[in-house]
Amino acid sequence: MYKSYSMELAGRTLTVDIGRVAAQANGAALMHYGDTVVLSTATASDKPREGIDFFPLSVEYEEKLYAVGKIPGGFIKREGRPSENSILTSRVIDRPMRPLFPHDYRNDVSLNNLVLCVDQDCPPEITAMLGSSISTAISDIPFDGPIASTVVGLINGEFVFNPNSEQREKSEMALTVASTEKKVVMIEAAANEIPEDKMIEAIYAAHDLNKTVIEFINKIVADCGRPKHDYTKSELPEGLFDDMVAFITTEAMEKAVFTDEKQVRESNIREITEKLEARYEEEHPEWLSSLGEAIYQFQKKTVRKMILRDGKRPDGRKLDEIRKLTAEVDILPRTHGSGMFTRGQTQVLTITTLGALAETQRLDGIDENETGKRYMHHYNFPSYSVGETRPSRGPGRREIGHGALAEKALIPVLPSEEEFPYAIRTVSEVMESNGSTSQGSICASTLSLMAAGVPIKAMVAGISAGLVTGDSDDDYTILTDIQGLEDFFGDMDFKVAGTHKGITAIQMDIKINGLTRDIIEKAIYRTKEARTYIINDIMAPVISEPRPEVGPYSPKIVQIKIDPAKIGEVVGQRGKTINAIIERTGVKIDINDEGAVSICGVDKESINEALEIVQMIVTDFEEGKNYEGKVISIKEFGAFIEFAPGKEGLVHISKISKQRVEHVEDVLTLGEKVKVVCLGQDKMGRVSFSMKDVKES
Repeated sequence: MYKSYSMELAGRTLTVDIGRVAAQANGAALMHYGDTVVLSTATASDKPREGIDFFPLSVEYEEKLYAVGKIPGGFIKREGRPSENSILTSRVIDRPMRPLFPHDYRNDVSLNNLVLCVDQDCPPEITAMLGSSISTAISDIPFDGPIASTVVGLINGEFVFNPNSEQREKSEMALTVASTEKKVVMIEAAANEIPEDKMIEAIYAAHDLNKTVIEFINKIVADCGRPKHDYTKSELPEGLFDDMVAFITTEAMEKAVFTDEKQVRESNIREITEKLEARYEEEHPEWLSSLGEAIYQFQKKTVRKMILRDGKRPDGRKLDEIRKLTAEVDILPRTHGSGMFTRGQTQVLTITTLGALAETQRLDGIDENETGKRYMHHYNFPSYSVGETRPSRGPGRREIGHGALAEKALIPVLPSEEEFPYAIRTVSEVMESNGSTSQGSICASTLSLMAAGVPIKAMVAGISAGLVTGDSDDDYTILTDIQGLEDFFGDMDFKVAGTHKGITAIQMDIKINGLTRDIIEKAIYRTKEARTYIINDIMAPVISEPRPEVGPYSPKIVQIKIDPAKIGEVVGQRGKTINAIIERTGVKIDINDEGAVSICGVDKESINEALEIVQMIVTDFEEGKNYEGKVISIKEFGAFIEFAPGKEGLVHISKISKQRVEHVEDVLTLGEKVKVVCLGQDKMGRVSFSMKDVKES
């Protein structure tokens, strides 16, 4: 027999079945939210993995197309690599869960979420987040949870929790908040320029709901949770740390890390490492395998003490000071747009490419509302950007996550298809990295889009705030614009992007068990000050508004609206008509179901020719109006004139010339261009034309 637990959550029933399936996992929960069903499992290895200095956690969110009644495409008919949504959801689950495992736990842990059935009104992503928390909390795996997660929408100024499909389409915001019973542990947001005060209100409205869900989860844990197992703690050999500190000295370590040059710092630490290796090779060879972890702890303790107690940052900046900034555009002469943003030793070059709407990315996933992406942001982080040597294996989860964050940040300011009928791709190439490249990519992308002539509604900038905490909730220091070392040894990476008007994206990562409201509020307002400065003082002097038109190497697009009933005439049987226009003019043509026709090409004359042809096809012939066409067929009784592909008319032999015509071919030849006038409809309802009645204007 299995146990089942239920609660009402945002107007729908959440049911958790324990012991029904996957009994051999350390913990398993079969989650039902409405008709959405997700199996969440947590498993851990019996022993720690040898030779590692990190917690080996893997989180998987598996989308199966049978969950929405689809068969995968292609020859194999099987799900392939994870979708972008799967990867992003895995990251959103990982970020709040990871800090709540013991910091010295080295056993492999896997959290798996299998999407079995999807009700479009009950998001499987939030169901999986709750399932991961429950399956881990009831397992024997050490975990300082549970957590709960809530999605908040904003419609007509009112918050909507875990919005349904229709509400998600209308919402001005998609905010995901994960929290423990006492503190917020993760924030992820995409927002349409939401003011800071409203965002903070939404975060804590979600936190209040999370506390209700945690009460429900605690009842499940009390009823069927397993005792947590003991584990082998990862500790330094006794005496190593004290001997190392006494030999190197705290002052020497401060001097080693106190520099704004990443390469100098690394060189200093390398020298210290070599001294210690030489010292211990003979005296304590058994310590050598733990030396790397010991030096890491020494650096971390030194940096945190400098910031928290002395108010000093490794590169000498003030706590709220931003690194030196520069902005540039038009770095690349023939791309559609380019912009480069440099913040200290972090440098990002973004290239914009414009294309026809046919180049919109198609999505084939489990969310029926997400069928395509007109705007695509891709982020690349090559090894040379951090002075390392390794082969490129394509984008990893981090690259996909950073690209998606920048995409969220910029979507609210993009023009509509009607205003700017282009597919848009931006690619951020990280040239150099010392922290906060994702926010640098947002700034660089804004510059690049404006340089490309994309009429964005406002400039977007991004900045990251960091945190170092002490022994109590009131003992902390917030840092503006954290560099790599401060991120590595600090407790928080709070990324916020937005315009002057408000926030467009948030992503918060932490390494501790949660943040107080005071910290969150101060971090959000600190980033507001920083991005205002970046927009006004760094980006605007370089390019203050989008260029009035796209560049000379960009495709030109003209869009017209036609009667949807005429779409078939433009397309023609099996695409014959539209393909003929494309072949004749060399342009690309897209038509949507509403009758919006986009004509894309580099040459304006070709675009205008295609435009005239389409207009000819969809326009009814007007009596008394002159037209020009090409002779495509000669018969005994007259000649057929083609005015546009698929649009023809007959000139009767009696209407060819004012003189008597015995044979049509005596006057006309195939391919000849002629002018005719429309005579209106004959007795049989056919439109007839005349050459002899044309009046020269």
